Amino acid sequence: MTDTKINPNNDNAPSLYEWAGGIQTFENLFQNFYEKVLKDDLLGDVFKNMSSEHIKHVSHFVAEVFGGPEFYTTEDNGSHAAMIGKHIGKMLTEDKRKRWMQLLLQTADEIGLKSDPEFRSALVGYLEWGTRIAVINSQLTQNPMVNNEPMPKWGWGETGGPYIPKEK
Repeated sequence: MTDTKINPNNDNAPSLYEWAGGIQTFENLFQNFYEKVLKDDLLGDVFKNMSSEHIKHVSHFVAEVFGGPEFYTTEDNGSHAAMIGKHIGKMLTEDKRKRWMQLLLQTADEIGLKSDPEFRSALVGYLEWGTRIAVINSQLTQNPMVNNEPMPKWGWGETGGPYIPKEK
């Protein structure tokens, strides 16, 4: 018998957004991350002309995908199609995608983002999925999505919730 349990299909599990620590966590993560990106030899040129709202929009988007408030779709007037559209024609490469992932996960560690296996599995799963879609769509000249397609929603996956110690 182990000292811990996984909560498979736990309907009472917090959202990934709640588990991460809320909007401040996502804003802190992406603020620190994009400071690195702008100084990076491979990614700096890709993001050098990003809008002053870019970090807020990405923070809100990921927070919403992870079960947070609809800041991206309401306050930022965004949609999944709008986010896809930001990548059209950028001609991203697999090397750039990998570096983006590396820097984001490094930043997550540096700021003390939750590191339990279930949360990190969900985080990495979403980032792998999203960055691969970004690379695919960056090769296109027109957005393949329509505005009424729903925002993606990401959850705990197979584990159903965070790793929680059993009471003794």
